[in-house]
Formats: sequence, structure tokens, C-alpha cells
Amino acid sequence: MNHFVTIARPFQRHSALLIKRFTSTSGNESNDVLVLKQKIGAVATIGINRPAKRNCVNYATADQLVQAFEEFDQDESVCAIVLHGIGGNFCAGYDLQELSTADTSILPDKRGPMGPSRMLTKKPLIAAVSGYAVAGGFELALLCDMRVMEDTAVMGVFCRRFGVPLIDGGTVRLPALVGFSRAMDLILTGRPIKAKEALEWGLVNRVVSCGTALGQAVNLADSLKRFPQECMQADRRSAYYATYSATSLEEALQYEFNNGVPILEKESIRGARKFVEGAGHHGKFQLQEIPDSCDRKNSS
Repeated sequence: MNHFVTIARPFQRHSALLIKRFTSTSGNESNDVLVLKQKIGAVATIGINRPAKRNCVNYATADQLVQAFEEFDQDESVCAIVLHGIGGNFCAGYDLQELSTADTSILPDKRGPMGPSRMLTKKPLIAAVSGYAVAGGFELALLCDMRVMEDTAVMGVFCRRFGVPLIDGGTVRLPALVGFSRAMDLILTGRPIKAKEALEWGLVNRVVSCGTALGQAVNLADSLKRFPQECMQADRRSAYYATYSATSLEEALQYEFNNGVPILEKESIRGARKFVEGAGHHGKFQLQEIPDSCDRKNSS
């Protein structure tokens, strides 16, 4: 599977476009693990590990993020991925110290400056947002399917102050999530948005107490393992296609149909039989022996 799927229009590379290629300004940090990976049952966690920099991403960190995303997306025992920051902050954007001392080079072909921002994984992504999730860090949060935000956390396009553009999907995903007018409010002013307002806007899905975002996000991700996985992934793909790629209602509906029909034989018929046998009546979600769930994959 090609993980670098463009979900808007095809990315056009301009050969004459030069940006800065970044050399580390963090001493021996290049020898450190900049991204921490962990598996908790069927859930994988990816932690940005530059707490002294409020988890600003530099060139090396971006590479390690891509590697972690690819590894877990290809792991069939993983049903969902949680992205978070180590030490109290999600991510404060790109490392401006590194940007300020950059050498001229060509933009990397297969990733954005923040790393996985052009990826469309097959596994659901959940952001556990604590502290600052601003500038490029805000864009990483927008990359995820759902966001669990601590009540003291802050999001925003803080890079507005320094002339650093949103080139990791911010101008694409934010309007799709909250609408054009509200997106312009944040993009043009760069102002912070706190948890209460973000929840009211639909920008985040859960607001939780300070210090609990990671645990709550892992629990949310873990709850997805009980469902038939191919069906869930197919519906997720259809939603992304309809939101970002379809040029008409008819095209979106046809994609949904074509994408969903193969699931009928793989999972739906067996699921229907389970219902007939008594599972899931009265809206119950505690089902036994869900076909092709991650529980079965992890126990096999």
C-alpha cells in the first residue's frame, strides 16, 4: 500500500521551488530517540520526544515520525494509532531554530516538513492533545481522525506571527473540519483556541482533564478493536474520499458503493447471522466473537 496518498488534488511538484534543508542545531540530539513507539494491546502509540523544545519537530524527528507511522500501519495486530507528545505538550510546530539556520535544498518528495502530514493511513488515528498543539503541531492534530484534548490545552496557527505558512495540510483539513468561516478566523488571526471552544466547533471530539489525554485516547482507540476491521476501514476510506477527493455527489456515492460491496461477503453476512442469533439486540455493543476484530488477530 502506498501510504503517501494525496487526499485533496494531486500534489504538483515544482522543480524550481527551493526551500530550506535542515541541519540539526541540537548538538548530540541526533543520537537520541526523537519518537517513542509503544504497543498497548491492539493500540499503537507514537510519542514526539523533544520535551525541552515543546516537541517542536525538526528534520530528523519528521523522518522518525514517518517511519513509526509506516511501521504501525503495516502491523496487522494494530487496530488504531494514538499520536501524542512527551512531557506535557503535543507539539509546538516546526523547530524555528533549525529553520533559521537552514541550507537551501529541494523539498523532500515523499513527506511534508512535519513528517506524516501527506499520509493517509488505513488505520484510524487519534491525537492526544496536551499543552500546546500549535503551528505545524496543530496540523499534525488535524491529520488525525479524532482529537482528545485536555481542558488546559491550546491550539492555534501561531506561525502566523513569523511568516511561516501552513504547508502540512492546515489549509486543507481545517476548513473541512469546522467550515470555511471558522477556519479563516483561526488561519488569518493566528489566535489561540482553547478546549471549550474547540469542542463547540467540532474541532475536537473529547475534552478531558489535564494529564489524562493519552490514557483517554488509548481507551478510545482500544474501543475500536471490537468492530469488524475491514468494514470500519472501508467506511473510513469512503468518508475521506467524499470529503477531499470526490468531484461530485454521484462520484462520492459510486466510490462508497464500490468500496463497500466487497465487505458484504467478507464480514457483513457473518455479522448479520450473529444478529439473527441474538447478538447486539437493543443496541448492545458488547458482542461476542466479532468477525475479524483485532482481538482475534492478537489472540491468534
